[in-house]
Amino acid sequence: MSPIITAILLALTAMLANGEYFLGSSMLSRPLVTCTIAGLIMGNITQGIIMGATLELAFIGSFSIGASIPPEIISGSILGTAFAIGAGKSTAVALTLGIPIASLVLIIKNLCFIFILPYFVHKADHYATEADDKGVDRMNILGGFLSINLPIGLIVGISFLLGSPVIKAFLAIIPKFVINGLGIATGLLPAFGFALLMKLMINKNNAVFFILGFALAVYLKVPVTGVAIFGACLALILTGYASFKDQHKPIANNEGANNNQDKNDKGGINYEDEEF
Repeated sequence: MSPIITAILLALTAMLANGEYFLGSSMLSRPLVTCTIAGLIMGNITQGIIMGATLELAFIGSFSIGASIPPEIISGSILGTAFAIGAGKSTAVALTLGIPIASLVLIIKNLCFIFILPYFVHKADHYATEADDKGVDRMNILGGFLSINLPIGLIVGISFLLGSPVIKAFLAIIPKFVINGLGIATGLLPAFGFALLMKLMINKNNAVFFILGFALAVYLKVPVTGVAIFGACLALILTGYASFKDQHKPIANNEGANNNQDKNDKGGINYEDEEF
């Protein structure tokens, strides 16, 4: 496949991943998806999936919250994977290239947000005051396409065309011990990613399930798929038990309900129903 066709396909992949203005929050922007497609385009889908899983853990907390915009993971994932596979390098190199690329493209993305997107936002406000819902929809689609979708696609395509020889020359001079060190660091990312998730999720009510999964994987040597199946079955059992318990919960008698109503009518407080 010629470099120009490859660059066009990578650019279309980036535009598809940025298509949430058209498709909603579809998670197409995640590295596990974009790297797999990039690997397919580069002719090595296996390495694309592996690199996607690694970059997914590296960018596991990369979600926009309020005014905080994370690194542009779409371009970083696609270009990092494409450059690494094109140069015949490992997952560590994809990670090494992906993170700085994502940070650099974020600067361009912010400039698009500042200079391009506001025009369409103000036009949408104008159409909203006129109750023109089609105009608002049109501004939403055009704003997303011209300020995010198209620029990121052009950046990915042009960067691949211009940067592939430079990247190959740069990788050729990197010492082997640096690549080996990056490989070791890449191996630590899964533990770091899961630690970040556990910090947000774990509490005294669900800690026992994490311990159970650890015991199944480490002491009983159950594969990850098996642990997932055990977890799904356990979740279904607990959910079904909770539903059964709610259906057979005794209904309060009318006398108790009338007493509670009398207390409320008199301005009293039923302390048995209050939560503190």
